[in-house]
Amino acid sequence: MSRFLFLNATTREPGHIGNSEMLARHAASFLPAEAEQVWLRLADCVIPPFVDLRHTAGSYPWPQGDMKTLLDETLAATDLVFVSPVYWFSIPSPLKTYLDHWSGWLRVPGLDFKDKMSRKRLWVISTSGNRERAQPMFDSYRLCAEFLGMRAMPPLWGRGGAPEAVLTDGEAQTAAKSLFATA
Repeated sequence: MSRFLFLNATTREPGHIGNSEMLARHAASFLPAEAEQVWLRLADCVIPPFVDLRHTAGSYPWPQGDMKTLLDETLAATDLVFVSPVYWFSIPSPLKTYLDHWSGWLRVPGLDFKDKMSRKRLWVISTSGNRERAQPMFDSYRLCAEFLGMRAMPPLWGRGGAPEAVLTDGEAQTAAKSLFATA
């Protein structure tokens, strides 16, 4: 059975649904009924700054607290979906910090993170203002997937900006309907 983990990287105030989440929820509504969906808002998690121990300790302890929850949910998913608005042409800070912790998870003794991740698909659903789709951000996600041997799926991008702007982006709304057709 498919298990989709939607990691919402918005930094909007709690209770405010951004354009990327609107587009992601629209796309998710077309998933097969048997596909499990888990939604996590990264800004609600305690994600400490990543500390690089590679050249000192060499390995990392098993995560605790919210980081353990994020690791457990990441490993339990068949599909990771980054719900990622474009902030300053790049990855939003909560998602970037989560990704930085992948470096540590690669070095947790006995975890075998890279092998487990290689069986997953990575999706990106994003919106930005009336600008281009910030291709360097999408390239970063694709490269992360490739490094771990994950299958990088084509991203879904829509025009955002003002609240609910993506609802008027007919092309993105139509593309959302078939995004997960291979799920």
